[in-house]
Amino acid sequence: MAKKRIVITGMGIVSCFGNDVDVYYQNLLAGKSGISTITEFPCEDFPTHIGGVIKNFETGDYMDKKQARRIDKSIAYTVVAGKKSLEHAGLTGEAFDKLDKERCGILIGSGMGGMGIFTEGVQTLLEKGHRKVSPFFVPYILTNMCGAILGIDIGFMGPNYSISTACATSNYAIISAANHIRRGDADLMLAGGVEAAILAMGLAGFCACKALSQRNNEPEKASRPWDKNRDGFVMGEGAGVLVLESLEHAQARGATILAEYLGGGLSCDAHHLTEPRADGEGVALCIRRALEDAGIQAEEINYINAHATSTPAGDMAEVRALKKVFKQPSAIKMNSTKSMIGHLLGAAGGVEAIATIKAILDHQIHPTINLEDPEDDLEFDVPTKAEHFVVKKAISNSFGFGGHNASIILAPYRP
Repeated sequence: MAKKRIVITGMGIVSCFGNDVDVYYQNLLAGKSGISTITEFPCEDFPTHIGGVIKNFETGDYMDKKQARRIDKSIAYTVVAGKKSLEHAGLTGEAFDKLDKERCGILIGSGMGGMGIFTEGVQTLLEKGHRKVSPFFVPYILTNMCGAILGIDIGFMGPNYSISTACATSNYAIISAANHIRRGDADLMLAGGVEAAILAMGLAGFCACKALSQRNNEPEKASRPWDKNRDGFVMGEGAGVLVLESLEHAQARGATILAEYLGGGLSCDAHHLTEPRADGEGVALCIRRALEDAGIQAEEINYINAHATSTPAGDMAEVRALKKVFKQPSAIKMNSTKSMIGHLLGAAGGVEAIATIKAILDHQIHPTINLEDPEDDLEFDVPTKAEHFVVKKAISNSFGFGGHNASIILAPYRP
């Protein structure tokens, strides 16, 4: 029995390049870095004090001002990105009102949740005692509250929950949302991820893991996937949300179809708390499952938006995994969005899916910046400047601490 076709009709983003999908992608095509010195909180004595920070974020008319001041940034990012994805999909006014809200759901994940509210609450407890802890403390630290508040705001009553699989979160959410549509649980889903962990506690935690780049004197050159001189990843923050619909639902409302979701794969390395399997077998299994779910052969993929975080171990472990599946790496274009915006943790897959869809639509793929001395075994075709390119079928990879792997396959929509 043929699987129900799933299409993408809208995209919404909050990023260090702003909240407009086209502006975001134009910055990527230009090879611009969004990494800067962190000035939002004191961290000069940290080993790392740079990141892909969102400066001067405002919710605008997307959220009540009083509520916006009270909530965690992760919730605010979700609401803005989610509502902008609906706008992008043409779902405003009468078109939005016509939706069967009982068959519309939300699946927004987060790796870290409401860390800002959590750290504020701990500080209040220590300095002022338990009576001064906010009654909103528990609700606003929960990972599910991002999608819950968006659901309350827009009235979607279908499946609504969060997934938390570290840096693989967004792709897990997108795959699960697509499967809800395939099973007939919903006609439309908002799916993606959010993260707002660039604060003292989040930065200190990753510094303690010795996972971050310490190239503090050159922030824009710190994220350098596949470069021999990489020394760790750079934290980013933001949200990426897609509007997924069944093809029938999108056609019935006359939607503009941006791309098609063909399938996704999941696996676990079952290996180590933070390190990837050096042989890449867990990732290779994930990609094979994605190809099987999509019903296509490896040879049909001609573009990979790689996980490629700029860590010494992770970058080449992914390359080794890819070579197990793709036997002619030089024939495949590959890039790393993280080279410019850093690693958005649970939101990475969402913003990278948007970059992949824009590559499909615009026939241009963005460069990987700072790749000055590539690893000898890279072999894939990694542009260092924007290139005109027609994407046939693309894979976007996301892998997380704990060995969680998730890959999605996207393609141009063909009627």
